[in-house]
Amino acid sequence: MRHVLAGMTLLCFFIAPGAVAYAAGGEQEFSKGENLLKSKQYAEARAALEAGILKDPSNIQAHFNLAEACRALESWACAEQHYESALDLDAKSGTKSYLPKTKAKVWRLREETTAWRLLNEGKGLIASGKTKQAEEALHSAEELGLNNEQQTLYQQLQAKLPRARSASSKYLTSAGSVGGAGETETLDTQMVLVPAGKFMRGSNLGDDEKPVRQIYLNAFYMDKYEVTVGQYARYLEATDMEEPPDWSTMHQPQHLRRPVVNVSWEDAVNYCKWAGKRLPTEAEWEKAARGTDGRIYPWGNEAPSRLHANYGRKEWDDHLALAPVGSYEAGKSPYGIYDMAGNAWEWVFDWYELDYYKKSPEKNPIGPAKGDGKVLRGGSWLYVSEFLRSAHRFDAQPTNRLFGYGFRCAKTP
Repeated sequence: MRHVLAGMTLLCFFIAPGAVAYAAGGEQEFSKGENLLKSKQYAEARAALEAGILKDPSNIQAHFNLAEACRALESWACAEQHYESALDLDAKSGTKSYLPKTKAKVWRLREETTAWRLLNEGKGLIASGKTKQAEEALHSAEELGLNNEQQTLYQQLQAKLPRARSASSKYLTSAGSVGGAGETETLDTQMVLVPAGKFMRGSNLGDDEKPVRQIYLNAFYMDKYEVTVGQYARYLEATDMEEPPDWSTMHQPQHLRRPVVNVSWEDAVNYCKWAGKRLPTEAEWEKAARGTDGRIYPWGNEAPSRLHANYGRKEWDDHLALAPVGSYEAGKSPYGIYDMAGNAWEWVFDWYELDYYKKSPEKNPIGPAKGDGKVLRGGSWLYVSEFLRSAHRFDAQPTNRLFGYGFRCAKTP
């Protein structure tokens, strides 16, 4: 499979001087708005760009420029809306992107803008006495990952809430619980039962994915979320095991809900054993990801979008390329399991063998007895959509610790 990986290219999007061609309908306003933006006349730039977009709402660069103007004016809802519009239009255009530098940067700008909006929304809700809604807004902002300035505001607002917890205890709670699940239902206990029965394994799109055939599996539990930095930190504290590379970068308050990466296959095995679980087999992983109807992706057969999965980013950016677990509601598997496409590659139990499917047992296969590489599944934040298919197979040396490699655990009932 390495020859497949080597043949793929990362998605880079550069803006070339003079490359932007505005549609005739809003050319004058767009040109004026861009010049005003460069001279930091943000209010005037916003007015000009909004006028131009009324004439031509399909211009990608104009939406991005308007988002930049609104961001400078701290008009967060406007900025968020137009970053999103620029990304959506770019994804649909099928042509060379005019977004600056990389899409990953634009995604991050949108996330930072959304965090500012939520923080300010929380501030207003606190002032009006709506404590519960304020807590929800602040929690949602924190999930996106906060920069230093945002983190300061976040802590100030937390201190104003009744029975406010300390920052450290808040971080521990965030590492251990998800969304509306409640503080008593931690990530460690959130597992999904995948019932016994047959499913359609493999596809005709890769030589190592053939033949397509029905495989029977006993019932098993699968982690609902990928193992997070916060969970792994508790494991390291309890066991005194070796920290993965770049641990000091990952182990920050804003990253505790993001998947842990830079872990080897053995690291993953040891964590799961410590947690009273095990790594899933390759067959278990595929069934948990795609269900029994032979779908291409966890969500179905629809092509991937940014609503389904975290993928296609260019830079790790000190762990900010990873999304907090459970962020992609539209990308859930048929069993309600999150992030089985994108975010982090996931180690599974099996050794990799190119033609294993041709000779594997049809009931509870556990992979070859030996091999050179262990299997990883699901793609990651870094790679293109081809790797998001639930049947796609990839392998790596079990000792490899790369910033795309993570895992989740399984358990026998």
